[in-house]
Amino acid sequence: MTTGIRRRMGVEERRQQLIGVALDLFSRRSPDAVSIDEIASAAGISRPLVYHYFPGKLSLYEAALKRASEDLAGRFVEPHEGPLGARLLRVMRRFFDFVDEHGPGFSALMRGGPAVGSSATNALIDSVRQAAYVQILSHLGVQDPPARLELVVRSWISLAESTALIWLDGRRIPRGELEVQLVHDFAALAAVSAAQDEEMGTLLRGMLKDEPDDGPFADLVTRLISLAS
Repeated sequence: MTTGIRRRMGVEERRQQLIGVALDLFSRRSPDAVSIDEIASAAGISRPLVYHYFPGKLSLYEAALKRASEDLAGRFVEPHEGPLGARLLRVMRRFFDFVDEHGPGFSALMRGGPAVGSSATNALIDSVRQAAYVQILSHLGVQDPPARLELVVRSWISLAESTALIWLDGRRIPRGELEVQLVHDFAALAAVSAAQDEEMGTLLRGMLKDEPDDGPFADLVTRLISLAS
């Protein structure tokens, strides 16, 4: 008969465990509603020991949100293969996977609050937005974007955030429909801008030239023509 022996964790291993536990709890409730006592209990350690690894509640929240923000930023990384519409759709599916898995934490992070409203946390949110922005530009093959393109891409990223937050409040629209809608929104924003600016018109034509007839961009055009007729 053998007796189980609890293995003692190193400092960094214990820190990572606590961050993982915190993220799991944040996936079910807002960070403001999760106490250090709950985190300690879920990790199987005492409350004072949590403070041994993190100097305060906010520092643990920020560490957990840093990991979450890195995960979220990674959802926008997509191989440069295939038509742009299909790539954006895959990105949106991974984005909504994250939102679905971390609903309360995502909502609290984006909307802010006493526990997550620090300048450090705001910087994390900005880093995710910037990572998404850089990724989209890379798929468009643009390194020095004109002002109108920057406006289109940053507006679309904000729209994706807002759409996800509204969806979390009741999930009244199937997420798959919203994923496609957001790809359509990107094309629509680019088209409106292209109607006013020749440089954007050139970019839009480049976006659409390799799009298949069964892709999300072509689907948008078909739907619009149907409405017009």
